[in-house]
Amino acid sequence: MHYEGTVIRPPSEAHSIILQVTLGCSHNRCTFCGAYRDKRFRIRNDEEIGRDIGFAGRHCRRQKTVFLADGDALAMPYPRLRALCRRIRRELPWVRRIALYANSRDILRLDVEQLAELKELGLGRIYMGLESGDDATLAAIGKGADSATMIEAGRRVRRTGIFLSVTCLLGIAGKDRSLAHARATAEVLNRMQPSQVAVLTLMLLDNTELGRQARQGVFRMPDRTGLFRELQTMIRGLELRAQFQANHASNYFSLDGRLPRDRERFLATVEQAISGALHLTPESQRAL
Repeated sequence: MHYEGTVIRPPSEAHSIILQVTLGCSHNRCTFCGAYRDKRFRIRNDEEIGRDIGFAGRHCRRQKTVFLADGDALAMPYPRLRALCRRIRRELPWVRRIALYANSRDILRLDVEQLAELKELGLGRIYMGLESGDDATLAAIGKGADSATMIEAGRRVRRTGIFLSVTCLLGIAGKDRSLAHARATAEVLNRMQPSQVAVLTLMLLDNTELGRQARQGVFRMPDRTGLFRELQTMIRGLELRAQFQANHASNYFSLDGRLPRDRERFLATVEQAISGALHLTPESQRAL
């Protein structure tokens, strides 16, 4: 299997066949993200991808899912992506589901019928980074979309029946807009109705604009209690039936369950963290 640079995938794709069909991210202007700073976006050619599919066909027969890396596989032209899904189905017939990252722009480039066709060909899961439902925050971090665009994209995915996992970032709005960000994010998620909500905590990286702003004192991260109250506010505002995970390595503690069933358990755990009664992950062990 041929990979270029660091390959990033969601935690739930740990046991998937990773096919690197694009390099980098076509947007690559989010101020908090340093994942693809060393890569210029391009779509790999069919011959390169074909060799990796051939390798998977010989050596990856125990893996039942495929993840299309890097950060922007839905940016592929629709005919090529459709042909790729058909090829995976033909050459890796034991694979039961394909997944990929997608931004709102690339989702909205496709109509419902095209997304539905991709679903029929095996695309079963889309991971979308919302980060925040607060328009001021989305503009500040260079996300390239406002909340209305995010909602429209999320709803389009859900209309096809594709599993939609949406990522949110604690701390991304900074100290001053922390709770406004939490309330707005809950509202957007309620309107989007994703299948899964995944909550991470912002890690300030030296190679990002937001990291530079933090060093200069322009951006102020909430303290740990502020982050916990942000999470508490978000959970209280959520009105949806979905998987809910805050178990990423960037977080100080783990939440994993379903809403609304586990809401009170989640809130009790957060309250323990605020009061100091919960063991927290040491800073040295937190990571992206």
